[in-house]
Amino acid sequence: MDLHQLRCFITAADELHFGRAAQRLEMMPSALGRHIRLLEDDLGTRLLTRTTRSVALTEDGTAFLKQARDLLDRADLLAVSFRERVRERAATIRVGAIDSAAAGLLPALLHDLRARHPDVTVKLVEDKTIRLLPRLLSGRLDLAFVRPPVSADKRIDFMPLFHETAVVAMSERHPLGQRKRLTIADIADEPLIVPERRSRPHSHDLTMKLFAEAGLDANVVQIADEKQTIVNLVAAEIGVAIVPRWTQRMAARNVCYVPLKVSAMNRLPLAAAWLRGARDPMRDDVLAMLQSNLERYRKEA
Repeated sequence: MDLHQLRCFITAADELHFGRAAQRLEMMPSALGRHIRLLEDDLGTRLLTRTTRSVALTEDGTAFLKQARDLLDRADLLAVSFRERVRERAATIRVGAIDSAAAGLLPALLHDLRARHPDVTVKLVEDKTIRLLPRLLSGRLDLAFVRPPVSADKRIDFMPLFHETAVVAMSERHPLGQRKRLTIADIADEPLIVPERRSRPHSHDLTMKLFAEAGLDANVVQIADEKQTIVNLVAAEIGVAIVPRWTQRMAARNVCYVPLKVSAMNRLPLAAAWLRGARDPMRDDVLAMLQSNLERYRKEA
């Protein structure tokens, strides 16, 4: 029995779905199942019952879950405490950010941080939310700026920051490109470029929800993952795309951005995230800066 097997079992027990549990752990469902079977073999009992349609805890699995969770929490806290000892000897903060935060929020925030702490080294990792949150849990990041997930790990604390403004990216030659503002009805018949849902669920779902809210079907013609790719496809007149306002800063010829009228509930949320219970004075100072200057950061983002 090892800690990785315990983490696999606990995640599967939380999700009761091997696909979702494997996605949280960034591994294949087959590998997740193998680790759980090894744990069950070591314990000599079945912890989960699995069919093609459902996953459920056995009686032994329910009894084992609480103790396994307690053991893993103690192991995580032990690792965090020793990492903190090392970090106290070096003024470094490790920050993760999705592309929106890296382009919109972080320039102003890091400028203020360097003015207050000129000797601090910032190690920045830019990635998607689904990859940044596991880095927080493993102690490889001190702070992350992410899209808050619908079902969040209870070991992570979140501070909601603001919702980003949505705009429509389209070719400059598009007849709607001269409009001052658009509605979903205006682009009802337009071919759409949307991000892959698995890697960018918030951005993907925003487009789908806006069309559903308007009683319309989204005419998706192309799936693309990275913002730069989406903008380049717009430039090539493959379609139009609903993107965060910061995307306007990307270098792309023949692309214009028109504000989109959306309800307050249907916008792109951004949040700060960190490991619950971990002591970190530098991280706490950054969070205090965020709270003090949030309105300014929101305008600049």
